[in-house]
Amino acid sequence: MFAVNPHHTARCLHLWKWKPHVCALRRHLWGQPVTVWGGDHVLPTFHPTNLRPAASYSTKKERIDMSEYDVEYIRNFSIIAHVDHGKSTLADRLLEITGCIPKAASNKQVLDKLQVERERGITVKAQTASLFYTYEAKKYLLNLIDTPGHVDFSYEVSRSLSACQGVLLVVDANEGIQAQTVANFFLAFEAQLSIIPIINKIDLKNADPERVEKQIEKMFDIPASDCIRISAKLGTNVETVLQEVVRRLPPPKIEKGSPLKALLFDSTFDHYRGVVASIALCGGDVCKGNKIVSAHSGKCYEVNEVGILTPEEVPAEKLYAGQVGYLIAGMKDVQEAQIGDTLHLLKQPVEPLPGFKPAKPMVFAGMFPVDQSEYSNLKSALEKLTLNDSSVSVSRDSSAALGAGWRLGFLGLLHMEVFNQRLEQEEYNASVIMTSPTVPYKAVLSSPKLIKEYGESEITIVNPSAFPDKSVVKEYLEPMILGTIISPDDYLGKIMSLCQTRRAEQKSFLYIDEHRIMMKYLFPLNEIVVDFYDNLKSLSSGYASFDYEDAGYLPADLVKMDILLNGRPVEELVTIAHREKAYEVGKAICERLRDAIPRQLFEIAVQASIGSKIIARETTFHASQNLMHRRCDGDNKETFDSSHLTAAATVVAKSIDTPAILSDNTQFLSENGCNHKFFGIIIFS
Repeated sequence: MFAVNPHHTARCLHLWKWKPHVCALRRHLWGQPVTVWGGDHVLPTFHPTNLRPAASYSTKKERIDMSEYDVEYIRNFSIIAHVDHGKSTLADRLLEITGCIPKAASNKQVLDKLQVERERGITVKAQTASLFYTYEAKKYLLNLIDTPGHVDFSYEVSRSLSACQGVLLVVDANEGIQAQTVANFFLAFEAQLSIIPIINKIDLKNADPERVEKQIEKMFDIPASDCIRISAKLGTNVETVLQEVVRRLPPPKIEKGSPLKALLFDSTFDHYRGVVASIALCGGDVCKGNKIVSAHSGKCYEVNEVGILTPEEVPAEKLYAGQVGYLIAGMKDVQEAQIGDTLHLLKQPVEPLPGFKPAKPMVFAGMFPVDQSEYSNLKSALEKLTLNDSSVSVSRDSSAALGAGWRLGFLGLLHMEVFNQRLEQEEYNASVIMTSPTVPYKAVLSSPKLIKEYGESEITIVNPSAFPDKSVVKEYLEPMILGTIISPDDYLGKIMSLCQTRRAEQKSFLYIDEHRIMMKYLFPLNEIVVDFYDNLKSLSSGYASFDYEDAGYLPADLVKMDILLNGRPVEELVTIAHREKAYEVGKAICERLRDAIPRQLFEIAVQASIGSKIIARETTFHASQNLMHRRCDGDNKETFDSSHLTAAATVVAKSIDTPAILSDNTQFLSENGCNHKFFGIIIFS
């Protein structure tokens, strides 16, 4: 058997000559299996379950009536937790209990729709689902938002909380409170949301829910009696979670009788329908045909469709105050849907909602197309993807070797990896070159000419090649973060040693129970952004967790380190380092470049320099050990002079295909190395 797929042209042409028989098949479509005969050929047996339905557009779907759900019977909540504590599994069970999806063993990470999420087993994009639940003979509308757990995607969590009145704080019964658990709790606490603690994975052999309840009571001042013990995998006690959501969480606060006021808290781009905006209605109602205005841009749109997510799109006649859903209004330009924007009816202006605090990028990297002819296609893909991930900052950049591109700002290294992977996967299929990541530094200028040129005395440096010379700068400032480490006390000594090697300053130390400690350190961001987390997990056997938050800037003794290949500086390999660690960083980069550069017929000197001073050097191995000598007629030997060698080196160097070398999967150059790819090797004669 095979599925009839109308999108496969060859198969459709094959069936075209069997049109009379296919028509007979269609008449019996929902009956018994049908075998179609024709001439000397037999078409395979068809069954209705094998037929793939044609793409049904939402405009043809039956619309539901949302008016029966008064604001008193609406609950909007998010699920927040540390990585791998069971958020998505709990969301799957809630969807099954409320009938949104059928119960099946294959229901794993239903709300994780992205390919990168399923490959990595983590949530990187918040997803919304509306649940219909009957409790004490009353129908409730529960709007669930499943959020990421990694620190790099905390901006997704903060945006999701803006559309909620409460949260489910999930904690692993085996691992207990982790660093991101603490961070997410304070996000919800600062937003003044009701918090229901959930202790998950009680079915595990080493689960200790009593210990976790004591941790929650000590850390968050939440009574142990308020905790709900569940097993999301087995479905144990999950029904109680829905009951407690109805009982404990408040309904949305709305302005009755007020005109439409909707918060745009998320958006995606559809190639056919334009921007699909996720909205939370704080007042009024909206339906198809309404004229709405963006408070940010002032542009007017006509609403084409509204509805809810279950988690698939289900059109509705109208959305009312307090409800969460999606809206399609013909926004074709990705710049028109600004996250945090307020939508209102035409000629009925309202006071704009506070919106969101802009995301602050912690890591910057250059992105360039492998082939410059793909620049416009990559630009279009980048715009559409940044619409779906508004925490990425984009600015134009250019390179002598790589051509035109962009300088992108990310919330962390994992965020950068996932963004790059999403760009290469899904519907974009873009091939890009990513340069070495760096953190944003600041410089306080002393030169009046430069102050006049930049318009301010303090500038931010996101590209190392633009690092100003010390002669025109009063002081350099480096970004700092306040890191939180939670670990068993068995690894205390190793963790403290690791932090000291990263120029960290301890701020606090606390035992959260008999065997677990919580430490806070002030780190330079540059010291932890690449491989600190990997080293921490390695030396703690995977038990330690790490989270960080921005802590401003502090003065530092920074230097600009150039990398020279055969005496010529390579702009793409410029690095900013602390003076105390400059030799260590330069030596590591030179060693990795020596091993990564393809072998040539001549030696290549790889040097690291600060100003005119060379601080480290490595030499690549050439392909032939007898390059300087060759045998001629008889036993005579002819020796190459320096001019011949230089000419040979120049010819070989010019024959190197730079883009091909740039796209090689060479190791990322960092202070201590990591498993991420870096593309930035250029050979000069």
